[in-house]
Amino acid sequence: MSKFIFVTGGVSSSIGKGICVAALGRLLKNRNISVALMKLDPYVNVDPGTMSPYQHGEVFVTEDGAETDLDLGHYERFIDQPTYQMNNVTTGQVYASVINKERRGEYLGGTIQVIPHITNEIIERIEKVALQENANVVIVEVGGTVGDIESQPFLEAIRQMSRRAGRHNILYVHVTYLPYIGATGELKTKPTQHSVKELLRAGIQPDVIICRSDYPIDTEICEKLALLCNLPLRALIPMMTAEIIYEVPLMLEEAGLGEYIVNAFGIDKHEVCMQEWQSLVYTIKKVKPELKIGLVGKYVELHDAYLSVAEAMKHAGWYQNIQVKIEWINAEAIEQRDEQHCTLLNEVDGIVIPGGFGMRGTRRDCSTEQDLRQNHR
Repeated sequence: MSKFIFVTGGVSSSIGKGICVAALGRLLKNRNISVALMKLDPYVNVDPGTMSPYQHGEVFVTEDGAETDLDLGHYERFIDQPTYQMNNVTTGQVYASVINKERRGEYLGGTIQVIPHITNEIIERIEKVALQENANVVIVEVGGTVGDIESQPFLEAIRQMSRRAGRHNILYVHVTYLPYIGATGELKTKPTQHSVKELLRAGIQPDVIICRSDYPIDTEICEKLALLCNLPLRALIPMMTAEIIYEVPLMLEEAGLGEYIVNAFGIDKHEVCMQEWQSLVYTIKKVKPELKIGLVGKYVELHDAYLSVAEAMKHAGWYQNIQVKIEWINAEAIEQRDEQHCTLLNEVDGIVIPGGFGMRGTRRDCSTEQDLRQNHR
């Protein structure tokens, strides 16, 4: 039977939960343990394909053509294996499936409820990933922030998983944020305490807490949080903001998280091989010749809208021992002959133009196909 790691987030959104999930996958793969990663998204959209890039960021297209959450791109880059449509589950998909089953009479006239019908649908999708990918460990990211009303069915489903799979096969990891109060010069633990209490109300006791912070977290704070959150000290993982996201697996490994997970699950220990990842980080951070590339797009105000394009450019540069510097150029400003953006365009060594919807940000001064051909000549 597969083991399961469920990763929840507290205090704030956008604290790097997806990066932590990808890094956990890397830690286990470096121990020759097979993994599968998936994301549970609480929004009611069926998928992010119809959502504005400003609302959601990039739509990541998987191996089988599904439009999914951008975190799946991080998963693929970190664990070096493809993801599929089944690796991203949304509230919209779950409710649509349950309603369709009800219309077909599959529930034999029963009253459809969140528990057990919605939660069973979520659990079935988690177990499907475990079965089809035949992974030793399935790592599941629960989107949103603990306390959100949208996330409650997912929290209930992962609580029930401990009964179905056995508590010894489940690990709950909670990622929180420690805010820094400048006036007093201290990190505050109270938001994390409240976040853990919200989890406890859902019937979930976290086994590991990863504390994100922009400032160093001293031992006294770790001891306080471990005591108040009912955890051993070694399960309280401080994690400062990294210079680059690819350092996160090395930081978590140094904090002992990989060893802790293996011991908690009783998995046979394998030799840890971090040399290749260390070499990657060294390559990224060392001084290299710079190549300036203009990324011309319609949604450049939110860089996450072109995340995979930007990462692909960076990876290509690292492979060639070059530091790619991206200049974000607004296509609409170019269309309007904005002097600043036109100057930027003239100064770059090359340009990349990702796709986009509609006519905004494209030249429309040639009205017919014949005019376009003439203009091209």
